[in-house]
Amino acid sequence: MIVIACVDNKMGMLFNQRRQSQDRALRARLLQRCRGCKLWMNAYSFRQFQEQAEAGNVSICVAENFLQQAADGEYCFVENADVTEYIAKIERIILFCWNREYPADFFWRLPLRERPWHFLSSEDFCGTSHAKITEEVYGR
Repeated sequence: MIVIACVDNKMGMLFNQRRQSQDRALRARLLQRCRGCKLWMNAYSFRQFQEQAEAGNVSICVAENFLQQAADGEYCFVENADVTEYIAKIERIILFCWNREYPADFFWRLPLRERPWHFLSSEDFCGTSHAKITEEVYGR
């Protein structure tokens, strides 16, 4: 599976059980990347993608155990789940970095500077709520 997550400069993902931020341009980019593939997420995350899903632009699968259900080559958008127990299933990781520090109490815990991960690419783009969002890709 290919895991996608949004993080701040300290790898924070949530504060008080709420996402730190959201961005329409980021969602469009994420959906474009997943076009033609399954995109898994839980109900919490689906709320911000519901309009696009209803338009039929992408195949979104919603399940609370989505990390267990996702198969090879399928995407998983993670906001409020720890992926560390699924490390054996993860083929690639895509992080969208807010390039800011927000209050956080839930963090990305998978170390990306250690084996088996290696940095593949980075690209900055302009969001609707952030002047710069960085997309980083890591592989095995």
